[in-house]
Amino acid sequence: MFDIGASELLMIVIVAVVVIGPKDMPMALRTAGRWIGKMRRVSNHFRAGVDAMVREAELEEMERKWREQNEAIMKSTPQLPSAEEMGPIASRPSQARDAPASPPTTETETPREANDQESRQAELNLPPPPP
Repeated sequence: MFDIGASELLMIVIVAVVVIGPKDMPMALRTAGRWIGKMRRVSNHFRAGVDAMVREAELEEMERKWREQNEAIMKSTPQLPSAEEMGPIASRPSQARDAPASPPTTETETPREANDQESRQAELNLPPPPP
């Protein structure tokens, strides 16, 4: 920051001893040290504040990018129906789901059950069963 060489520093010390005097020199150096310490604390406090603002800005930018990527992924990925949307089919035990389903007979099937089955097929975008 300041480019002060050894010869320049020696010249400042000699002038200070002549002007201030050897008797008051310790008090003057102590006062100068306090001022320098205060300046360093103020500059460190300022630098910490700027660093915190930069970190917050970077964090907000990362959160915004994450939200945009998350929205893009959610839009491009089809949603699978949840167990509640699938109804009683999802709540059956896994063995019953793995077994081949026999088509319901029309004699035992009530009109309401047929309507429920058609609505489930429509929800799942399934083609109608063969006749």
